[in-house]
Amino acid sequence: MLRFSFVFLVALALPAQKKPVTLETLASQAPSFGAPSALWSPDGKRLALVQSGMLEIIDPATRSRRTVLSLSALRAAATPVPAAEAFGWENRRVSEQSLQWTPDGKRMIASQGGDVFLIHLEAGGFQQLTATAFAERDPKLSPDGTRLAYRKDHDLYVMDLATRRITRLTSDGSSTLLNAELDWVYPEELDLGTAYWWSPDSKSLAYLQFDISREMVHPHIDMLGVFAKLEPQRFPKAGTPNADVRLGVVSAAGGATLWMDLGETRDRLLARVNWSPDSRGLVVHRLNRVQNELHIFVAEAATGRSQIAMEEKDAAWINIRNDFALLRRTEGAVFGSERDGYRHLYMVGKNAKQVRPITQGDFEVTDLAHLDEEGERVWFVSTEQSPLERHLYTIGRDGARRRLTKEKGTHQVQVSPTGEYWIDTFSSIDEPSRTLLRDAAGNAVMTLREPNRKAQSEYEILPTELVSFKGADGTLFYARLVKPKGFAPGKKYPAIVMVYGGPHAQNVRDTYAGISWDQVLAQRGFVIWQMDNRGTAGRGHAFEAAVNRRFGKQELADQLEGVKHLVSLGFVDQSRLGIHGWSYGGYMTLTAMLHAPRVFRAGISGAPVTDWRHYDTIYTERYMGTPQDNPEGYKQSSPVHFASHLEGKLMLVHNYGDDNVLYQHNLQMQVELQKAGKQFDLLVYPQKSHGVSGAYAKHMREAMTSFFERHLQ
Repeated sequence: MLRFSFVFLVALALPAQKKPVTLETLASQAPSFGAPSALWSPDGKRLALVQSGMLEIIDPATRSRRTVLSLSALRAAATPVPAAEAFGWENRRVSEQSLQWTPDGKRMIASQGGDVFLIHLEAGGFQQLTATAFAERDPKLSPDGTRLAYRKDHDLYVMDLATRRITRLTSDGSSTLLNAELDWVYPEELDLGTAYWWSPDSKSLAYLQFDISREMVHPHIDMLGVFAKLEPQRFPKAGTPNADVRLGVVSAAGGATLWMDLGETRDRLLARVNWSPDSRGLVVHRLNRVQNELHIFVAEAATGRSQIAMEEKDAAWINIRNDFALLRRTEGAVFGSERDGYRHLYMVGKNAKQVRPITQGDFEVTDLAHLDEEGERVWFVSTEQSPLERHLYTIGRDGARRRLTKEKGTHQVQVSPTGEYWIDTFSSIDEPSRTLLRDAAGNAVMTLREPNRKAQSEYEILPTELVSFKGADGTLFYARLVKPKGFAPGKKYPAIVMVYGGPHAQNVRDTYAGISWDQVLAQRGFVIWQMDNRGTAGRGHAFEAAVNRRFGKQELADQLEGVKHLVSLGFVDQSRLGIHGWSYGGYMTLTAMLHAPRVFRAGISGAPVTDWRHYDTIYTERYMGTPQDNPEGYKQSSPVHFASHLEGKLMLVHNYGDDNVLYQHNLQMQVELQKAGKQFDLLVYPQKSHGVSGAYAKHMREAMTSFFERHLQ
């Protein structure tokens, strides 16, 4: 009895054994989200926060928070919307506002379940504004709070909230003529989430009209039912016609649309639209087709006449971001540009001739967070501390910068309209994400969301190391490394190179990853390695533009530099190297397997681009030009032409209904491999998305893990 008690006490003193991260662990984890959904009131004094489906109102001054309601109550009250007769290929990047404050800050507009509701924040409860058998899409409250605009089918409508009277503003919409509605490629590649905007005085609306009749049709087929079902998608491939887009202004009371004269718009892209603060004009960003020329127009809303206020050209391409803002007092603007090699903020005067830099240096400004016109201060997020981190700074007219975020890692911020408070969501490589409410000086006011340490406490999460090294030409590269469980110096391990490698992405960051497939593989004895090659974002325009007009060549050369450095560390078996990536990473996996066949023994290519002639216009032509102008670049960049080079073991994975990288890519790669007599494994799933999810994802990871174990261990 005494001996039993002693053993029992010793057991209590020992730390609990943590569980390994397994495929079952991965399948059971809830999705991991970044910053909680938050919306500042117009006066900046309160904050609406949505977490776990609950709407909370937070008062920073009193440090108080209260729950208003569950959004599920609104969805339950919504009128059921019947399933559409035909599948719609709307892009996932379309951003409709689910919550909006009324100007007085006492109520909120909410869009849930296809209907629109008015939430009474002080009295409690809600009022249903629409109860229809169709969804009111992209609803937007007018700035004065008296009207609600929305889209039904392919036309634009306005509801008077006092009388519930509905006015139809457009009437010519159809499946190929989209009023206030985006086509598939604009949100995907220009990050434009909406196609209409209220004027500040609430009297007019500006909207884009997309004529997609010239866009090519891709014939997706749903084959899961008894009878196959045609689901055509308008998908403009490189070198084929884009949508014809024009910008119009219509009165909120109804009437004819006045179209803005923006010069030639065929084979041009209308990438951004802003109303002037006085509602008299519109500022429009127009790119040429291959996106190396930008013209900024100022158009008169009353007449449609316009003139070019600014223009910019680049030897490679021009990146469009959401860092343009018009100034009310000076009638000038703040805008982002890479004209000096790094993305920085500039101030331009009313006549557009006086341009001065706001920020300067060998770092990137990644976000224009807030403008304080009265205090002549700009808030921005940048990589000044490190390309792997993101921090918030302010800068005054005197040029003095002040860093407001102190904790290392990656910060995502949302500043209130007055700049008195801001939300800070941040994490680092070894610290899970948390969200704080801070004051203007950066002091913590409230904790909005605690870090979720459940996974850390229950599971053995192997540490991720951030690594830097120099290539043969002196270029500094960054990578992340996960060593396998039970790592023993002197032992040689198989390694898997995780790769993306494409423009506008940066995968090596000081941010928390937590439970992932990397952890599963590391638990099973693999070294995990990932690096960002030239062509990726966050390191300046020249670093990214290294891929101009030729995909794959520079990226692979840099990845091979990374492999060389990894092997030099002494614990990787050079004869047991694998590689895996998705999308551009899938393309890079094929490129590596075909152009460095003696380096990689096995590769898993997920949703790969295999022929750049089959990818969309705006993305592909930005970097490659058109197939007509750069035929050799397209050929040398496309894996389908090099199938005979395969020596290692290859697995191809794809969704049959992928709306982004069409399954056509994968099928044509299969055909070329078959013609070359090359064997490969194949996983095909039926989802209508670019990524594999749910039960299919579990099946996929099991098969992929087994593939690497068979061929590398």
